[in-house]
Amino acid sequence: MNINDKIIEVFLLISFLSILPPILIMFTSFTRIVVVLSFLRQAIGGQQIPPTPVIIGLALFLTLFIMSPTIDVINRDAISPYMNKQITMQEAFKRSESPIKTFMLKQTREKDIALFLNIAKEKVPSDSGKLSLKIVVPAFAISELKTAFEIGFLIYLPFLVLDMVVSSILLSMGMMMLPPVLISLPFKLLLFVLIDGWNLVVGSIVRSFQ
Repeated sequence: MNINDKIIEVFLLISFLSILPPILIMFTSFTRIVVVLSFLRQAIGGQQIPPTPVIIGLALFLTLFIMSPTIDVINRDAISPYMNKQITMQEAFKRSESPIKTFMLKQTREKDIALFLNIAKEKVPSDSGKLSLKIVVPAFAISELKTAFEIGFLIYLPFLVLDMVVSSILLSMGMMMLPPVLISLPFKLLLFVLIDGWNLVVGSIVRSFQ
């Protein structure tokens, strides 16, 4: 490999690292997790409970946990052969595409894929593995958002009922100037702790990808 090829590979590697955050968001389970955890925080009613860095950190580690089978395949078929100079960088990227696409297609609704195929005016391929990433990625993203909103609604519902009960009690007592959220927050936290909420929420998120 001459010096020009090495320069090109370094440039491509730096370019890849620069787009790594969007890849993390759009190609993995991160979007669903962080949206659901944001719904949970909003439902509890604490503006910074838990803090944003905690939500992002938990979402990142859950993403690594969920994506670990896919990462193992990519490491075995693409990264390790490339590091051992058995394949080129272009071949490594090509081999990485298949397991990522398999993961995304498993979580993507056919309706969303059909939407972007129709917009792009492309025919439905005989094999879903032949779908291009320009179709799979946006379809996966909106499917993830839909699933995250469904889970968020189920999380929000019991807390909303509790808010309504507290609000009705305060209204019947004539305490209209007292914010219901101020009173309901301790009860929400107590309810969440009693039902072991973090275990239920995290378990539901992880199982939703299986």
